[in-house]
Amino acid sequence: MSELYERVALIGMGLIASSMALAIREKGLAHEIVGTARSAETRATALELGLVDEMFETAAEAVAEADLVVLCVPVGAMEAVAKEIGPHLEFGTTVTDVGSVKRAVVDAVAPHMPKGVQFIPGHPVAGTEQSGPRAGFASLFDNRWWLFTPLEGTDPVALERLKNLVTGFGANADEMAVDHHDLVLSVVSHTPHLIAYTMVGVADHIRRVTHEEVIKYSASGFRDFTRIAASDPVMWRDVFLTNKDATLDILGRFTEELLTLQRAIRMGDGDMLHDYFTRTRAIRRGIVEAGQDTDAPDFGRAAKKEP
Repeated sequence: MSELYERVALIGMGLIASSMALAIREKGLAHEIVGTARSAETRATALELGLVDEMFETAAEAVAEADLVVLCVPVGAMEAVAKEIGPHLEFGTTVTDVGSVKRAVVDAVAPHMPKGVQFIPGHPVAGTEQSGPRAGFASLFDNRWWLFTPLEGTDPVALERLKNLVTGFGANADEMAVDHHDLVLSVVSHTPHLIAYTMVGVADHIRRVTHEEVIKYSASGFRDFTRIAASDPVMWRDVFLTNKDATLDILGRFTEELLTLQRAIRMGDGDMLHDYFTRTRAIRRGIVEAGQDTDAPDFGRAAKKEP
C-alpha cells in the first residue's frame, strides 16, 4: 500500500500509539513517524523499539510539519495537549484522537484547533489490558472497528484519507454521531469494565474466600473479569468521569436487570432464568459470527502469546 501521510506525529506512546506505529511501518503507510511521551523512559523505549524515527520532549515540537497528528493520551489530558499544539499545527494538517469518549474530547480539543486544521475525532474499538510502548503489536486492529465522529464542516477528502489509513491497518471504518457513540460505548465497553472492576473488588472484600482460592480457581469465570480489570486505571478513571451521564443511565438499567434476576433466583423461577440466559447466549453467538471473537475452547486465548 502506498504512503498516505508524509509525517505522522503520535502524542503519547501507549498500547494504541505503539500498535499504530508498528502497523504504519509494516504497511508502509507513512514516510516518517515521530512522537512524544511524558516520561524520558518511554521516549527512550520507543526509539529503542524503532516505533518512531524521532522522539521529542514536548508535543509542540512533535507536531511541527506533521500532516497527521494522533492524540493518544488519556481523555483528561486532551485539553492541555490541544492548547499546547494548536499554535504549532500546519495549515491542512489532520488531527485525530483515540479516546473511547467523544463528547468530552470534542469539547476539550475543538476550540483549540486553528482554521485550516481538520479535527476528526476517532476511536479504535480494540485493545488489551496491557499498556506502554512494549505492549503494541501491528495486528491489534485486524477486523476491529475504528469509529469516527466527524464534526460539521469536516473535509470529506481528509476523512476518507484517515479512513484509508485505518483500513490499511486491517480495521473496519465506520461513522457515528458524537453523543450516540458515547451511549453505544457505555453499553459495550464502559459499563462492562466498571462491572469487572466491581466484581474483582467484591472478591477482595469477601473474607470467607481466601486470596489463594480466588487465584487458584479463577478459570471458572473470575479470570476474565480480572483481565478486563487490569486495564489502565488512569484511562478508565477519565472515561467514567467524562461519560458520566451515559454510564449512569446504563448502570441504572443494569441494576434493574440484576434485581429481576435476583427475584427469579429467590423465587426459584427456573423458566425465567432459562429464557433470560438463552437470549443472552444468542448475543454471544452474534459476536462470534461477526468475527469479533472466537468460539474456540478457552476463548481461543490459551494458545496465544501475550503481546
